[in-house]
Amino acid sequence: MGSTDFGLSESGRLEAASITLLIKARRPECCLCSPLMRCIQTAECISGVRFEINPDLREIDFGSWEGRTFEEIQQSDPAAVDRWAAFDPDFSFPGGERIADFSARVRSVADALVARPEETILAITHAGIIRALICHFLGLHPRQYVLFNVDYASLTVLDLFDGRGVLAGLNIRRQAEEVQDGQDYSGHGRKP
Repeated sequence: MGSTDFGLSESGRLEAASITLLIKARRPECCLCSPLMRCIQTAECISGVRFEINPDLREIDFGSWEGRTFEEIQQSDPAAVDRWAAFDPDFSFPGGERIADFSARVRSVADALVARPEETILAITHAGIIRALICHFLGLHPRQYVLFNVDYASLTVLDLFDGRGVLAGLNIRRQAEEVQDGQDYSGHGRKP
């Protein structure tokens, strides 16, 4: 869906609400949020956690490709798909964002996260941003974002040390009952 701004469906609201206890168990000291409505509505599900909008957390703008399937795009413009798959920094989605500009936004977010004084940071954002942040903090080439599947309404945990990271959790979706079982799911270090 990219930068298309739509709200959560009813099932999306239920999914967002289902992870609130898991988020609270991690005791985030601050919450940064994408300006897109689906992220704002997710943040609003987490009572007691104030959030601030960070425009750099918005999803990549796929331009005229938004709302289309990968198969449709591949059939209509295979050369452009190849440039995107290679993560060519000069590639721009038709009518959308340039890869180099998206990468610069991700670096800006990463720098801002590292510079924050809080120990535990919650970022409510999109799969593309999460994948790119994983690559950034793990020192992987950005085109390796395809190695990570990021589910909706799930937690990705990165422990940050000296500007680098360890992927400590991906697609965490424990049910509320599991969070209440007395186990410590707070992890260590800084987490976007």
